[in-house]
Amino acid sequence: MRVPTQIDNANNAGSASFPNGGAAVVFGAGGGIGHALTNALLANTSFQTVKCYGRSSEKPIDFEHETSVARAVADAADAGDLRLVIDATGLLHEDDFGPEKTFKSLDPAWLARNFLVNAIGPAMIMKHVLPLLPKTGKSVFATLSARVGSIGDNRLGGWYGYRASKAALNQLVKTASIELARKCPQAACVSIHPGTVETDLSARFLRGRENVHQPDDAANHILRTLDQLDHRDTGGFFDCNGQTIVW
Repeated sequence: MRVPTQIDNANNAGSASFPNGGAAVVFGAGGGIGHALTNALLANTSFQTVKCYGRSSEKPIDFEHETSVARAVADAADAGDLRLVIDATGLLHEDDFGPEKTFKSLDPAWLARNFLVNAIGPAMIMKHVLPLLPKTGKSVFATLSARVGSIGDNRLGGWYGYRASKAALNQLVKTASIELARKCPQAACVSIHPGTVETDLSARFLRGRENVHQPDDAANHILRTLDQLDHRDTGGFFDCNGQTIVW
C-alpha cells in the first residue's frame, strides 16, 4: 500500500466539531479515497493520532478473517479515544468480473464476493469499533456507501451485486446506529456517498461522466460533511455535501 505523506493544511477544515486529541482511523487506506482521507487527516492537528489500515498495512485487514479486523481495531484503540473512524473499503470489479448489465450475468461467487467486501467486512469493522467509541463527546463512524445502493433512486437497473451489497451496507449502518444511540448518545454512525471519484475502482466507468472529483477534493468534502453531522444524524445516508439520499 502507498504510504501517506504529510501535506500542508493549516486550517484543520473538517474537524472543528470534534474534541481535540484522540485518534482518527481509516480502513481501506490503500485505495484512492482512503489514501486521500489519510493524507488530509495527517495534516489535521485536531487529532492526536492518525491510524490507517488496509490489505498491505503493518497490521493488514482481510475480510475473510475477522481476527485481522479485530487486531487492527485493537491497535487503533491503543492510540487513544476513537473520535473518527472511516471505512473506505469497497469493491466494484476484480479480475474478469465487474458490474452486471443483466440478470443473465449473475454469478453466485461474484455476488458473494460483493457482499463480503461491501457489506460483511464493514459490518465486522462496526462490530469491533462501535463498542469502543467514547461514551461522551462527539465521535463518528462513517462508511463509504454509494448512491447506486439507494433502492428509491434506482432508475437504470444493472450493477446487481454492487447495488445490492451497498443497500445491505446501508441497512447494517441504520440498524447499528439504533443500538449505538443507547450506549453512546453523542456518537453517529452513517453512510456516505463520496461522489464520482477518479480512482482505480471507478476508472473504467468514467467515460462521458460529468462532475468527476479528484480523490483529494472528495476527501475534503467527506471530512467537511462529517464535521457538520452530529448524533441527531446517526443512521443517515448522505452525499459528500451533506444532502440526504433516499433509501
